[in-house]
Amino acid sequence: MNTFKTIKKTSTSFFKEKGSKFYGYAFPINSKEDVKECLVKIQEEHPKARHICSAFLIGVGDQEYYIANDDGEPANSAGAPILGQIRSAGITNTYIAVVRYFGGTKLGVGGLIQAYKLGAALALKENEIVEVEPQTSLSFKIGFELMGTVLPIIDKNNLDAKIENLTDGVQIGLTFNEKDEKQIRGMFDRWVNV
Repeated sequence: MNTFKTIKKTSTSFFKEKGSKFYGYAFPINSKEDVKECLVKIQEEHPKARHICSAFLIGVGDQEYYIANDDGEPANSAGAPILGQIRSAGITNTYIAVVRYFGGTKLGVGGLIQAYKLGAALALKENEIVEVEPQTSLSFKIGFELMGTVLPIIDKNNLDAKIENLTDGVQIGLTFNEKDEKQIRGMFDRWVNV
C-alpha cells in the first residue's frame, strides 16, 4: 500500500437538532480491534444514549474494509451518511461514531440522514488530515548476551522499538515503514524465528 490520508487525532463535535443531542467522535484507527476499543470508550461516556451510529474504513483500493452501523435507526439513515463523510474527506483508517439522545421530536429519515452526516462532518472539521506511510512490525526474542549486538543496530537505524524484559532474555518489537521491510528484516533475520 502506498501512502494514505487519515486523521491525526481523536476529535469531537456536538450539536442539537429539534431537541435531540448529537455527539460526534472521530478516531484514527488501524484495525477492527481499535474500533471495538473506541466504541467501548463511547459507551462508557454515554451509557444512556439511545443510538451510537458509526462507520469505519480501513485500507484503500482492493484492500479496503468498511462497516456502517445504523444502531436501531432506520436502514441507511445513519451509518451510510457517516461513511459518506469519511469517503468525502478522502481518508481511511478512520472510525466515526455519532451518539444521539432523542429529544422528543422525530426527525424523519431525511432529517436523520442530515443530522448524522453533520455530526460526522463536524467531528472531522475539528481534526487535521495527515498523509502517512503504511507501517509494519517485526518481533523477536533474544538472550541478554545479544543485547550489546542488537541494540546498537536499532539505535544506528533510529528504529521505533519496544523492549520487554523476560526471565531468559528480552522480547523486541520493531515498528517501521512498510517500504523498508525487506531491508530491516535483513538486519535482524539471524534472530527472528530462532
